[in-house]
Amino acid sequence: MEVATVTLAFLLAALAAAGDTTPVNKSCVTGSAGASVSIGYGGASASAGVSLGADAYRSDCPLAEEIVRAAVDEAIAADPRMAASLLRLHFHDCFVNGCDGSVLLDDTPLFVGEKTAVPNANSLRGFEVVDAIKAQLELACPETVSCADVLAIAARDSVVASGGPSWQVEVGRKDSRTASLQAANSNLPAPTSGVATLVQKFTNVGLSAKDMVALSGAHTIGKARCTTFSVRIAGVGVSAGSAKDMGFLQSLQQLCAGSAGSSALAHLDLSTPATFDNQYYINLLSGDGLLPSDQALASPAGAEDVAALVADYAFDASLFFDDFAASMLRMGRLAPGGGRAATEVRRNCRVVN
Repeated sequence: MEVATVTLAFLLAALAAAGDTTPVNKSCVTGSAGASVSIGYGGASASAGVSLGADAYRSDCPLAEEIVRAAVDEAIAADPRMAASLLRLHFHDCFVNGCDGSVLLDDTPLFVGEKTAVPNANSLRGFEVVDAIKAQLELACPETVSCADVLAIAARDSVVASGGPSWQVEVGRKDSRTASLQAANSNLPAPTSGVATLVQKFTNVGLSAKDMVALSGAHTIGKARCTTFSVRIAGVGVSAGSAKDMGFLQSLQQLCAGSAGSSALAHLDLSTPATFDNQYYINLLSGDGLLPSDQALASPAGAEDVAALVADYAFDASLFFDDFAASMLRMGRLAPGGGRAATEVRRNCRVVN
């Protein structure tokens, strides 16, 4: 993926022109108005913390969000699937020891990173886009904007570029100096998870069942390999084989048939695959959820409040947008452990300084 670069001359000129004026965040039209939230490193009771807020880079890197947004827009224009990929990177980062950019670290002789974890291997993508964004930020304001914040901003901008809601991203995170393959394998929900497991995975990191249902709506964009939903097309699992979804499942069987079937990709939302909307929930009510973990949300065998939320979001796109943005903010506050001494602002997102 080749992302257009912002020239150093342009950046320097723009920074000079910005002066002491307050920059307008053109990609944020809703959400909080810059309130700070203190997150503790090493747990909620930790005394040391870092303050997240909308204005962390106002003076030190006023064009940070504009640089990220321009690169994200360029990447998605070239590859619409990249919107879902960048959004997923942020999710997979935050669910493993907090939002600290650990998912971006390559393996080293000292530790095995998270990229080869079962949920991530041959699945996560968009690293080159993040590299390009970080290179531009280092030209504009060296060692200022963390890789973890790049993921948070890029996730929001990917949603907006796909027609979804916006929110004021809280920034000020630091980057970890290590990663955890074990935590990536254990913390991230599997595509075959049932409702109880999904709720527990979210509860384990401090998020609610409502957050789980709202954030699952991210599957309104993106694609998945046949191996992730093989249980659905085998006729096993929630809602499989019912009259209302049999045609859908048969189309998936045709897609995944043959020797190359395991690597074939299907749209998570067949109706509006590149648009961030509430069609995902409408699909679930029709039995057309791609992943078993998706269709489980609408199953009568699942939690009643979860199924009720699916119906609410299916009938009210504005409610979904509001709750999704609020849940993204809550997920973005998940704090890494290890203390401030274990963090930094990486110059290169793939390696520690």
